[in-house]
Amino acid sequence: MLSRQQKLFVLKMVSLFSVVRGYNIPIIALAQYLSAIFILAPERRALSILLDFQLFIIVLASSLTIASGYIINSFYDSKKDLINRPYKSKLDRLVSQKTKLQVYFSLNFFVALIAFFVSFRAVMFFSVYIFLIWFYSHKIKKYPLVGNLMAAFLAVLPFFGILLYFYLKMPLYEIENNSGKLAVIVSHAVFLFLLILIREMIKDLENLKGDLANDYKTIPIIYGEEISKKIITGLTILTVVPVYFLINVYDVGYMDLYFYSGFIVLIFFLLYLWKWKTKEGYVILHNVLKFLIVAGVFCIVLINPSVLWHGKKVLMTI
Repeated sequence: MLSRQQKLFVLKMVSLFSVVRGYNIPIIALAQYLSAIFILAPERRALSILLDFQLFIIVLASSLTIASGYIINSFYDSKKDLINRPYKSKLDRLVSQKTKLQVYFSLNFFVALIAFFVSFRAVMFFSVYIFLIWFYSHKIKKYPLVGNLMAAFLAVLPFFGILLYFYLKMPLYEIENNSGKLAVIVSHAVFLFLLILIREMIKDLENLKGDLANDYKTIPIIYGEEISKKIITGLTILTVVPVYFLINVYDVGYMDLYFYSGFIVLIFFLLYLWKWKTKEGYVILHNVLKFLIVAGVFCIVLINPSVLWHGKKVLMTI
């Protein structure tokens, strides 16, 4: 049996896991590795990518930076979350604000330290990334549209870190020869950016009460729910543009099945967006988008689906 002190420690660890949204971090790391293997460097052996120490540092630094971002976001949103997410907030508050800040600064210091193993440019990249996350949490997120745009931008920024890692090593003529791969990753990033931006705007509808009580100037508060839904509808229609290029211009293997299925999901998403007007409905729509984003990560393997049945062989020869 655990003592009372040990139980409290376990609860605090669970609370900290909840604050940093530990369930999201492995998905982000997986997405970065799959992007590297199947999009950015398909000519390299998958095993050499997995064993690339500098790439591992970049993925680790990205994951820890995002975790620290969740901490500082929780720190500034503690009052709002009491209204919007009372049960999660109760769990998160088992860790004091002081402890959250200590973990936040420790993670950021560690990120800056390990980034030196890659290059000084990596240190600068992650330093800017850390600052932008803090600036967003402290100031920008309270403003309509700008806050949504910056949240979506910060979510896709780690993938550009991976992109820079591969492309800064190449001579200019090789970058020109690999422009197709660059276009594919940018198209994927634009599609992901739009999905995350839509999800951020759904969160504004979902968190209306808490945002209003804490003087957040979100689009639903200033312009009303109907205008917010019209913008979400427009953004959803815009996803057609990057998907058109990914399906009809570039070669993404069987991943086009994901995009076709995603369109069906998004059609029903829009139908229920205009039908539902309650927080519970918006939570469901939020989770649908989260599922679509996570499914997109796993579906990257469909670019070369032979990995599913020849895993070891492909791992050694890609």
